[in-house]
Amino acid sequence: MAETNGIVKHIVIGKFKDDVTQQRIDELIKGYANLVNLVPTMKSFHWGTDVSAENLHQGFTHVFESTFDSLEAVAEYVAHPAHVEYANLLLPSLDKVIVIDYKPTIVSL
Repeated sequence: MAETNGIVKHIVIGKFKDDVTQQRIDELIKGYANLVNLVPTMKSFHWGTDVSAENLHQGFTHVFESTFDSLEAVAEYVAHPAHVEYANLLLPSLDKVIVIDYKPTIVSL
């Protein structure tokens, strides 16, 4: 198995608090997406909601995926003032959150 060269995926899986309106969720998602324009090390952003038929989500509803060129780029993103400001808006709106960084790995068969 071989890790892809340098690429790091930053995954945030969350469940919004029950009292957070859909309008506020939409605003927070747009704010997250806009970090691509504000943080140079953030290369891409995708998001979605759970659509699994397996019902193993444990209450988590939203997935946010960002792509970076290296672990150092993720560290720069985490410390960037725009990210810090945004995180201070997002985190109080979440009931539960998991954050995982990983290097995609190709399996050769």
